[in-house]
Amino acid sequence: MRTVTDEEVITELRRIAAAHGGVAKAQAVVNAARNKRSVLHPYFDWDDSEAGESWRLHQARNLLRVVVMYEPIDEKRSVECRVFVSLTTDRDNDGGGYRVTHTVLSDPEQRRQLLCDARSEMKRFIAKYQKLDELAKVFAAMNDALD
Repeated sequence: MRTVTDEEVITELRRIAAAHGGVAKAQAVVNAARNKRSVLHPYFDWDDSEAGESWRLHQARNLLRVVVMYEPIDEKRSVECRVFVSLTTDRDNDGGGYRVTHTVLSDPEQRRQLLCDARSEMKRFIAKYQKLDELAKVFAAMNDALD
């Protein structure tokens, strides 16, 4: 099997987007990738039994990411908080995993890792949206927090 280049993948994804009004929808990408000659084909698991289990794992991860509770700020207000967080140190291990947020915040080493992860996400956010001048004040505040 030949190696597919990043440029070939990008070209194909752009072609799919152009064919669908400028929007590359997941279903259109999968449909294009079904063809065994497609440069996208090797990026997908075509064994339905394996893909089914992978999908259920994906759903479990999504569930763990979206479960929230509301912590009171005062008598009239509360803030939405994630119940579970994933630390990069856990993601580096086989299978990954999620930890209870309150436990992470109360453990100095885990809290340090969560803060490190937050800073990394802030850097990615800045890199992704840096061309939006409207967010300059947000970027400045984030850069101050990163220093």
